[in-house]
Amino acid sequence: MFNDLLGAARDFRRLRDISAVLVRYGFSDIVQRLGLASAFARFGERVHGDQAEDVAEMRTPQRIRAALQELGPTFIKLGQLMATRVDMFPADWIEELEQLQDHVPAVDYAELHAQLSEDLGQPPETAFARFDATPLAAASIAQVHAATLHDGTEVVVKVRRPGIESTVFADLRLMERLAEIANDNLGEASNYRLPELAGQFRRSILQELDLAAECRSAERLRDNLERHYPSGSSPIRIPTVYWDYTSERVNVQARVDGIPARDRQAIEDAGLDRRYLASAGAGAVLSTILEDGFFHADPHPGNLFFLRDNHIVFIDFGMVGHLSDRRREQFVSLLYAIVEKDEEGVADALVELGEGESIHRDTLIEDVSMFLHTYHGVGLRHLNLTNVIHDLLAILRRHELILPLELAQTFKVIITLESLGRHLDPDFNLVNESAPVVKRAFHTFYSPLALAKRSQRSLIDAAKLLARLPREFRDTLHSLSRGTLQVHIDVGQLERLTERLDRSASRVTVGLITSALIIGSAIVMTVDEGPQVFGLPLIGALGFLAAGIGGIWVLVSIFRGR
Repeated sequence: MFNDLLGAARDFRRLRDISAVLVRYGFSDIVQRLGLASAFARFGERVHGDQAEDVAEMRTPQRIRAALQELGPTFIKLGQLMATRVDMFPADWIEELEQLQDHVPAVDYAELHAQLSEDLGQPPETAFARFDATPLAAASIAQVHAATLHDGTEVVVKVRRPGIESTVFADLRLMERLAEIANDNLGEASNYRLPELAGQFRRSILQELDLAAECRSAERLRDNLERHYPSGSSPIRIPTVYWDYTSERVNVQARVDGIPARDRQAIEDAGLDRRYLASAGAGAVLSTILEDGFFHADPHPGNLFFLRDNHIVFIDFGMVGHLSDRRREQFVSLLYAIVEKDEEGVADALVELGEGESIHRDTLIEDVSMFLHTYHGVGLRHLNLTNVIHDLLAILRRHELILPLELAQTFKVIITLESLGRHLDPDFNLVNESAPVVKRAFHTFYSPLALAKRSQRSLIDAAKLLARLPREFRDTLHSLSRGTLQVHIDVGQLERLTERLDRSASRVTVGLITSALIIGSAIVMTVDEGPQVFGLPLIGALGFLAAGIGGIWVLVSIFRGR
């Protein structure tokens, strides 16, 4: 099972380190159940990891956060992605994972200089009028330096850490294999679809490694906002990208001289219109979600700044969300069903949004009914959208419905928006602020013109299907007449089921033969004729011996099969 994991010396050491950290934070049972300890034992190695002193007092999500933090940059990024999966993990887990700090020691400038010179085509001291060797900040993927262009423009230069891609790829390889093993060997892990989560993480972190892709996302968001807010009236500003300096390993953007969103005292001292910032900012972000389907997926306070002219600046576009037209329509349908208190409509929307294997519809409708009853009579002014979302997500988890990543990100962004809005304005109400955007989105999908276009597409699809139908029918009849028609049925676990039936049939057969031997031998024992052994008829004694062997075989096979 672990040969592919333990093949390379570096992977061997890394996997041993991962196992030791898991043991240190109280997950030794997982190390054992995954077979990691026994796998290392075959190579003459032991997993060393003394349990931390305060682990007994830590809750499970705290231990997970601490383990991910100690495992380093790639695993910290994994935890940050997990923090967006509000559909998979309870609120206390999300809150804990959000505390993961993506701060690491900066790369020495001498080590960075050669790569940066290669990417810029010249030394940074020549490319810029000024370049600060000391970084403003350093994270797991890249670090940021201040610089000045030759025309006097202040910029920030984001540089990918040298060699980080090989570290990330090595950790990804281990993560994906461990996810498969955990999914197969830990029953409780199957609810979290770990291989799927690992695949999502691969796509997410590879996107973050491409610093030019981050800039393309920034410009796409700016273009969308300019379309919604003509004449430069958008409340959100996106830093200018300087493409002459930008590539996969470095990007250059205008430096933001603003007030950090976390600094409430500085916001008050600057006399900013906090109510306007909360209202206009929420409306603009919701427009990017519901009308464009392309949005900043990580709008936490560290990625927001406020300008003194009451504008909001977004930075760090490494994580963006995409919502297709179909997903946006489903999301709007869910909101409409909730407003209308339509139990079956909400249930249908949840089933369409989520992915699950077996759904008990009646039970789902009962849970939805209780959910709607909870908020019956609550006015919009007093409605906490975060609580509504958490209650909806609890229903999804109860019925093992997993949201696609982009929808989980959408819910997460909405929760963050409400929190930021109330941080700025205690009277902020996201339901009221979202109403105009939701109405526009609803009109987009359900206006007479939109319905007519959809009907037209459906008619075209139906016409194409009707045109193909005679040919498909003819080909099917032709295959049937030649005896070449094949029907492929994929039944999971069919081979295992067949083996179990074969074993059961064998036990029944041997049991019947054994019973017959016992009865026959008992009858033979009453006959005095023929050869005897120890005063007993030989044939009867042999029959009982065979019956005993058969009975023992049946018992052993039953216990082995358990």
